[in-house]
Amino acid sequence: MHSKKKVQTGLRFDRNRKPLPQQINMNTDPIADYLTRIRNASLARKKMVEIPGSNVKREMTKILFDQGYIRDFKFEEDDKQGVIRIALKYNPSTKVPAITKLQRASRPGLRKYAGANEMPRVLNGLGIAIISTSRGLITNKEAKRENVGGEVICYVY
Repeated sequence: MHSKKKVQTGLRFDRNRKPLPQQINMNTDPIADYLTRIRNASLARKKMVEIPGSNVKREMTKILFDQGYIRDFKFEEDDKQGVIRIALKYNPSTKVPAITKLQRASRPGLRKYAGANEMPRVLNGLGIAIISTSRGLITNKEAKRENVGGEVICYVY
């Protein structure tokens, strides 16, 4: 006698055997996802990129705009966490992206901290590091000026 084995396909079904929508996996590092979305969009020469919102991502977006790395941004509220729409910036003549590199410094498995006297210099002062301090997210230059330390989130140049 042969026994019937149930084959797992990864799909879930409701009572009428119709497939249910796939669940979205939880992202373990939303900041790395934010940086990767911007990096991929700029490499693909996209004009706009949409990113799920959060307070940290909003502050990072404001810093990127203030430092001249992105053209514009817009925060849109929805029934969940909101969406951040970012207009990427390119050189008008050569079409080279304004952001050449986005690199995550501190990550969930290995946090990186810097004191006020040991702030990282990015590309010999031409780039920025985004630092999470007790005063919120600021650049490495502002942190040095205000004499505060904190967690080094990422490097941008």
